[in-house]
Amino acid sequence: MKAGIMFTGTGPILIVTSYGSFDDPKLVEKLANKGITKFIASELPLDLVKAKYGNHYNVIMGDLKQTDDLRVLDYNGYNVFHSFSFKEMGKPIYHE
Repeated sequence: MKAGIMFTGTGPILIVTSYGSFDDPKLVEKLANKGITKFIASELPLDLVKAKYGNHYNVIMGDLKQTDDLRVLDYNGYNVFHSFSFKEMGKPIYHE
């Protein structure tokens, strides 16, 4: 599993995915189907995300209504942006 911040046109979201990278064509297609066609993605350490989101992480990961390959952990852009420092983020991936 990978966790990361995706900076989109409507603001940052925090996702968890089983895809190997944030530029995987299947992930990009899935995001495009949700209206996200342009983004900057930065990976975050999964353990750090689990620690900061605690039980909310477990609830989202246990939600059987969502697919296993992509989970939105947080879509509150302010919260996502201010929960992680830039030095905690991996090298950005640009997609348009």
